[in-house]
Amino acid sequence: MKRAFIAFFLFVFLFSACAPRVPSALPAPTTHPATTVIPTQVLLPTPTLALSPVPDVLYVNPSISLGSISPLIYGSNYGPWLAVSVDMLDAAYDSGVTILRFPAGSWGDQNDVKTYQIDQFMAFAQKVGATAMFNVRLLGGTPEQAAEMVRYTNIEKKYDVHYWGIGNEPTLYNGVVKARGETYDTVRFNREWRIFAEAMKKVDPTIKLVGAEINQFSYDYSPGATTNFSERDETWFIDFLKANGDLVDVVSFHRYPFPRSNTSGPASIDELRQNAKEWDKIIIHARELIHQHTGRDIPIAITEFNSDYSQSVGGEATPDSHFNAIWLADVLGRLIKNNVYMANHWLLASKGGLGGWGLVGMWDMHPSYFVYQLYKKFGSELVYSSSDDSDLSIYAARHQDSTLTLMIVNLAPEEKTKAIRIEGQDQIRAETWLFDPGHKAENVGEIDITGHIAVPGQSVTLYIIRQ
Repeated sequence: MKRAFIAFFLFVFLFSACAPRVPSALPAPTTHPATTVIPTQVLLPTPTLALSPVPDVLYVNPSISLGSISPLIYGSNYGPWLAVSVDMLDAAYDSGVTILRFPAGSWGDQNDVKTYQIDQFMAFAQKVGATAMFNVRLLGGTPEQAAEMVRYTNIEKKYDVHYWGIGNEPTLYNGVVKARGETYDTVRFNREWRIFAEAMKKVDPTIKLVGAEINQFSYDYSPGATTNFSERDETWFIDFLKANGDLVDVVSFHRYPFPRSNTSGPASIDELRQNAKEWDKIIIHARELIHQHTGRDIPIAITEFNSDYSQSVGGEATPDSHFNAIWLADVLGRLIKNNVYMANHWLLASKGGLGGWGLVGMWDMHPSYFVYQLYKKFGSELVYSSSDDSDLSIYAARHQDSTLTLMIVNLAPEEKTKAIRIEGQDQIRAETWLFDPGHKAENVGEIDITGHIAVPGQSVTLYIIRQ
């Protein structure tokens, strides 16, 4: 009786227009990750209440569909200034990355991209099986150069690149132009962005514009509320929406929560553990501002993100650490639940002085690589799941053949034993894949998960339940 009541309660809430995320503005994802998905733009409905977690239970209801998962959520960054070593090429091709942003970072505002570099990148992206996103040079570039890059890429070479950003982190330009006696503010940026956008669209009206590509965004700039976010960052975001919200197709920003300052050093495990829980608020706040200042829902992209913008390595929670990978798995799950359209992890490859950001290094895979190996097996349709444990997250999805997948992330250092309930299923056996300090996203066999499960500390577990 209690179980039936819970199912009825969830049913009533769902069909009273209560949903834990904004309805998707995307068509159903394709089965081939390299196929471009074009966003549509719809009015944002009135915000509604979210379903409440079932107390003391990891709960899944496969009958409650929350819509398609964007295939572009598993992205990364790559450019001419990077090179995957020969030893790691096969790993890069098999990474599970579905979109690559090129040329990535400030390099594109310091250099002119050559046509042979475009050709080399497109050949590489094809082997990875990834959609391409290009950023044209804004600082030091011209609208004519940007239009020519579109012409060569899409008209002459017919690469059919749909996603185009203009510049990289314009919020930091003022420090560069200051030495020349110039000022770079939001007025200048928004004027130049529009001129570039119109020149590019004139060459190929089908391209989708991504902006504003600011260097930080979060949900609260009050002192001590969060890290690396200021009133200035929010002002740039809002001013861009007001000036160019009618022209942009995907609203983008970057996010690196650590280090707190130039002298604070890398994050601790506990700091990173708490930060993972902030990402829901970040996306909710971004969507609220988009709706407030444009009157419509525009897909969201986080075109650069990692835990740390510095080149710190070797720490307990630096980007090359095991715990950073656990953090990443939880952040990706939260971005999926919040209907983010595109997310580009920083960085596909790194070596030498390029820190530990890369999914692959010179000779091996960094821990974060294995997070994408697990998400490769995640389904394409999100279904309802909940947890009331702040350190234990559950994300559930369904494949087209009705196979159910559960991604469970334990941010805590200790093992947790928890009741699990999948609505409509009494006896549950699951193919189990484990990523923890002793397993690199390995198949540990079929396990009976009826009733309770034990989740190792600082781990990601993927359960595959075939119907």
